[in-house]
Amino acid sequence: MATISKLANPAPAASLSPSSSFKSRYSVPVCFVDFHTKTAFLARVSSSKLSIRSSHPLTRSFVVRCAQSTGNGSPIKKTTLHDLYEREGQSPWYDNLCRPVRDLIPLIESGVRGVTSNPAIFQKAISSSNAYNDQFRELVQSGKDIESAYWELVVKDIQDACKLFEPIYDQTDGGDGYVSVEVSPRLADDTTGTVEAAKWLHKVVDRPNVYIKIPATGPCIPSIKEVISNGISVNVTLIFSLARYEAVIDAYLDGLEASGLSDLSRVTSVASFFVSRVDTLIDKMLEKIGTPEALDLRGKAAVAQAALAYKLYQKKFSGPRWEALVKKGAKKQRLLWASTSVKNPAYPDTLYVAPLIGPDTVSTMPDQALQAFIDHGSVARTIDTNVSEAEGIYSALEKLGIDWSYVGNQLEVEGVDSFKKSFDSLLDTLQEKANSLKLVSL
Repeated sequence: MATISKLANPAPAASLSPSSSFKSRYSVPVCFVDFHTKTAFLARVSSSKLSIRSSHPLTRSFVVRCAQSTGNGSPIKKTTLHDLYEREGQSPWYDNLCRPVRDLIPLIESGVRGVTSNPAIFQKAISSSNAYNDQFRELVQSGKDIESAYWELVVKDIQDACKLFEPIYDQTDGGDGYVSVEVSPRLADDTTGTVEAAKWLHKVVDRPNVYIKIPATGPCIPSIKEVISNGISVNVTLIFSLARYEAVIDAYLDGLEASGLSDLSRVTSVASFFVSRVDTLIDKMLEKIGTPEALDLRGKAAVAQAALAYKLYQKKFSGPRWEALVKKGAKKQRLLWASTSVKNPAYPDTLYVAPLIGPDTVSTMPDQALQAFIDHGSVARTIDTNVSEAEGIYSALEKLGIDWSYVGNQLEVEGVDSFKKSFDSLLDTLQEKANSLKLVSL
């Protein structure tokens, strides 16, 4: 995890209470900045600049507008992340999670308002860190099987992160401050299994601000309705097309209506609409076509489709049906922009963040995108400033032979397969660790 950590004695995990988590010990904080490079950087905040000293020259300047704090935790200077939420109504979330979970504290102070995780994130976190070894050893020695041990490791991280974001959840009356955990990717084609897994995860995490992630596969659309109807908040993930996104919205509305609850205010949801992967696939298709018109559309498909998704969001969350649910306290299922890191180095590093700013949305950013936006992102409502242009791009791609249905289905298959591989790889890694522990114990 790219971290910005105060140079203070780390508090034990048990001391991460809301009252202490957000207080800075220094009016001018001193930070470590770690991007998992071979070079250790020592950073010191001076005024509103973050200067970095390194044993190797930096290839480019890097400035983080840190949110400084006084001794009582009062912010002196806000970051672009604070502006993003306060001025434009978009919540910046962090797309990463690993131990020590307290590394999230400076990110929260910088304006991060939630966290997303997935099997690939936990695969990287657990397999590349020794921070999980002690708990894993205890689980193995107590007789836990590998998959059960995995879930206990994950649940602890999610619970600890939920604790850190609980003040935001409380301040917004359940509107923000969520931490997402995904059901097993092996269940992507199992409607009933997904429902049962979601109920189980919701029960064992036992935090009001947890989102249970369910993939937007065909078999899981009914699962979403069922889980929502049980009063469980859901992050619907792996959405790649407008048609599937509309089905996701309908599942949310159907679930609220079927819940029988008189107060719907605590049942919330986000719909994770993936962005950069769309360009990755369509760009290859455009290059294969090879005409000047086709090549000129590279890097434009994902943002155009996202703008149309926001238009659909505005349409679906209005009118008599929605107003009837609002009377019972229902909250809109916010659009969440996922896959926001730039895959093509020729594109601007905030390409999948800056053009998608709008109210009642979430942008979850991994390290690269988050730091880029903090460094040089600009805050302005952009998501619906030129919908007609987005419609033109979408249609132009269709005329060139781009089948949006194929794109959505292909990316969904690739996404599910990728998470399954990460999940299976991590279980294999944990099995190897378990075997080594048994050898040592012998």
